[in-house]
Amino acid sequence: MKSTKLQIVNKNGHQLHAYLELPANQKPNYYAIFAHCFTCSSTLSAVKNISRALTTHGFGVVRFDFTGLGRSEGEFAESHFSANVSDILAVHEFIKENYDAPSLLVGHSLGGAAVLVAASKLDDIKAVATIGAPSTVSHVKHLFSHDIHELPENTETEVNIGGRPFVINKEFVNDFDKTDLPAIVKKLRKPLLIMHSPIDTIVGIENARELYVKAHHPKSFISLDNADHLLLKERDSVYAGNMIGAWVDRYFPRQYNEMLDTEGEQLIAHLNLVEDNFTTKIQMKNHDLIADEPISVGGDDFGPSPYQLLYASLAACTTMTLKMYADRKQWDLQEVFVYISHSKKKNTELGIELEKPTRLDFITKKLKFVGNLTDEQKERLKEIAAKCPVHRTLESQVVFESEIVE
Repeated sequence: MKSTKLQIVNKNGHQLHAYLELPANQKPNYYAIFAHCFTCSSTLSAVKNISRALTTHGFGVVRFDFTGLGRSEGEFAESHFSANVSDILAVHEFIKENYDAPSLLVGHSLGGAAVLVAASKLDDIKAVATIGAPSTVSHVKHLFSHDIHELPENTETEVNIGGRPFVINKEFVNDFDKTDLPAIVKKLRKPLLIMHSPIDTIVGIENARELYVKAHHPKSFISLDNADHLLLKERDSVYAGNMIGAWVDRYFPRQYNEMLDTEGEQLIAHLNLVEDNFTTKIQMKNHDLIADEPISVGGDDFGPSPYQLLYASLAACTTMTLKMYADRKQWDLQEVFVYISHSKKKNTELGIELEKPTRLDFITKKLKFVGNLTDEQKERLKEIAAKCPVHRTLESQVVFESEIVE
């Protein structure tokens, strides 16, 4: 997963600070925009966890700070609800022009209300997911530390929200009453996922019910059991992100591998040296993999290293070979664990006499069997583990032939 910083200018000329989270292969199937909660920012742990969980489902996710919050320009008093919606539209336009049109909106708390309104204005948006969203925009006014209804025009005042001071004005307060959210949800007619915690003390669960009743099918509800409003526990936010990714898959066309021409071979690996360090895409007929190097050696760590892929091939081949043998013998082998390590050792350390001292590749393969097996059966399985095709290939003399193709 790669994170790229973006600077997006909204309609008022303010720069919005944003991050684009990309899948491990850096090639998203679709794009999503995440709108954070009231007075929060894009660096809230829940925002990052949900965004990164969505990248594992093939999404490129833009998380950004609303005007006057986080690292975005502007004053908090300018960050009223209509401005939040406008910021989402600005982010959508930027991503559409520079990447591809976003098709999923995700919003947390008041950000959930904002994405519902934004979705009603954007034909490109194919689905919407909300987390802890209020059923009315004016719901957030109860968070202010004192009564702001009598605030005079053109006057600013400081209020306390969640233990932090914010300066607001009359326009900021009045804007919350301008949006009829239930009416917008009723007309939305787009797949909608409503997620809410039944013990949410900031935005009560009844808000989810009201939104759900107003919405038309297809609509879904997922209960975030025992979660707090901000999803401060990592397991809650990761769960939310994974559930959104699984849910939205039903409404988006399945993306198939755009295959490179293998020229009649079984596999192709491709590295773009201009755009990437070591990140290499590997494609077969029906599958694709990413190989990379650790950050410590100049890679981006987007996938296993070449040696790790080699060990994985050996381990997988071993487990499959053992399964086939145990099945044929009708032995009670229920599970197999194969642990692989690789190192370099001097031939003298291994008790191997050579004319010239050298360091040899040394691979250890540890086996763990689960099942009702005798010691003799386990020993036989150990012998069979050394007979898997990949094991034999690695320990045999291999002949290579390389050629240059145009």
